[in-house]
Amino acid sequence: MNYSFNSRVRYSETGENGKLTLPGVLNYFQDCCTFHAESVGLGGDVLKARDRAWVLSSWQVIVDEYPAMGTEIRITTAPYDFKGFMGMRNFTIETMDGKKLAWANSNWTHLAISTGIPARLTPADTDNYILGEKLEMAYAPRKIKLPDDMISQESFTVQKHHLDTNHHVNNCQYICMAEDFLPEDLKVYQMRAEYKMQAKLGDIICPKAKAETGKVIVSLDDTDGKAYAIIEFQQK
Repeated sequence: MNYSFNSRVRYSETGENGKLTLPGVLNYFQDCCTFHAESVGLGGDVLKARDRAWVLSSWQVIVDEYPAMGTEIRITTAPYDFKGFMGMRNFTIETMDGKKLAWANSNWTHLAISTGIPARLTPADTDNYILGEKLEMAYAPRKIKLPDDMISQESFTVQKHHLDTNHHVNNCQYICMAEDFLPEDLKVYQMRAEYKMQAKLGDIICPKAKAETGKVIVSLDDTDGKAYAIIEFQQK
C-alpha cells in the first residue's frame, strides 16, 4: 500500500534558479519512507532496539521537472518486493493535480547494527508493510560501471555536518559532494548512485570524476582507492 504526505516547496529547499534542488528531491524521498516506517510501527527506534537498520544500497532517480518555490506537492512511496535481506521501494513526487514531476527506484539492505552484516528478513520485519505495484519506469542496473582514465580531484575530510543518526555520511550528502564536479550547464534528469561502504567522521574522501557526452560519473573513494559511493548524473 502506498504512503503519501503533502508539502510545499520551501525557499530553503531551492537552488539559485528558485526551484527544488536534486538533494531536495532526495530528502523528500528519504523523509517519505521514514514517515512510512514510523506509520506502520517499524521506525528507527523500534529497529534500533532490535539491532536492525535499513541501509540504502542504490538509487535511480529521474526528475522530469524541478518544482518552483511554493509549489504544493505530494510525495508517495511503496515497497514492491522483499527478498533475502533486500527491500525494493519506489517513490514519486506529483503536483496536487496529479502531474508526475519525479520518480525513483531504490534498493535497501537490512543490516544487524552491531555487526554491519546483512540480516535475513523475517515476517516481523515485513508483515506490517503491504506491497505496492512496481512502478512503470525504465529500470537501470543497480551497479554503475566506471569509465577508464577518471581524473583525481582534491581530497577532503568527512565533517560532522555530513553525518546522520547512524553516525555515517548521510545518503544525500554523497550526492551533494559529487555535485561539486558537475558543469554549470548540466541539468540532471537521471541520477544513479551505488553505495558500497559507509564513511565516518574524519575519513578522507578522495574523489575522481569523468565527464562524458551528456553525463558525469563521480567515484568518492577512500585513501586506498575503494569506493564509498559511485554517482552518475545524466541529462535528458
